[in-house]
Parts: sequence; structure tokens; C-alpha cells
Amino acid sequence: MATAPQLDAVALLKADHRKVEDLFAKFEAANGDGRKQALAEQICMELTIHTKIEEDIFYPACEGKVEEALLNEAYVEHDGAKVLIAEIEAGGPDDKFYDAKVKVLSEEIEHHVAEEEKRVEGMFAQARKAGLDMDKLGQQMADEKARLLAAYKSGGTPRPEAPTLQGTSLA
Repeated sequence: MATAPQLDAVALLKADHRKVEDLFAKFEAANGDGRKQALAEQICMELTIHTKIEEDIFYPACEGKVEEALLNEAYVEHDGAKVLIAEIEAGGPDDKFYDAKVKVLSEEIEHHVAEEEKRVEGMFAQARKAGLDMDKLGQQMADEKARLLAAYKSGGTPRPEAPTLQGTSLA
């Protein structure tokens, strides 16, 4: 059996972006609380894993290679998303603001993705221009993503940290 071709770091992150965009679209179209909750839980899992591999592997590799303000903004955007993820995971479709929280999370992620993927000045373009080893980063991220997915499915993924929210706990 042939193995799937390895994605470079940017291709892996973009594939994650497309997957989550599709899940948000399915959530918007979903009927029934059970279906909405299942989709919201999958969105939260995908985003939690995605932010973890970006923050632990990709962003540190970008330090000193991309605009510092862009990197700082990305961390803050992640922390804002983590707050909503924690609230969505703690709630359910019968909560008054459940759908609104998923919608706002979708909008925040849409903005974040647009910033990372801008053609010339986006983080991905700057990282490529800086000559980062995208294949090596992609392999590290794919390995960590597989580990985190296995941990998540067994209930072992810890609550994400929000370093820009000093003194704030997501638990």
C-alpha cells in the first residue's frame, strides 16, 4: 500500500484551514441539536490540535523570520479562539448563546486564516520567503498532530494554555 505524500508545513496548515471551514459550513446547515453538537465538538477538537501544532512548532520556527507584530497577533487570536472553544465545549446546543458562540468562533477563525494566508505579507508567505525548511516542519507537525489526535480521542488532551491572557484560566 502506498503512503500518502508528506505535506509541507504550509500545505498541512492550509489543509487544516479548509477542513475547519467545511465543518463550520456543515454546522451552519445542520438541523438537530445532536448533529450540531457533534460538529461543534469536532470543530473544537480540530482547532485545539491545530493551534497546538502552530504554537509549539510553526510559530517558534517563524520567530525572527516573520514580522513580530504578525506573530504576536496570531497568538492573541488563538487565545481568543481558545476562550470560545472552552465555552462551547462546556455548553451544549440548548444553551442560549451556543450557536452564536460557534458563529463568532467561525468569524474569528476566518479572519485569522486570511491573515496567515495573505499572498505577499501573510505569515505563510513570509515564512516561505525566509527559507524555513517547510518539509521538515511539516513532518514534525504531522507527527505531533497524529499524537495529539490519539491523545484527544482517549481523553488525554490537556486544556490549552492562553499565554496572552495573563491570570486567566480556560478550565
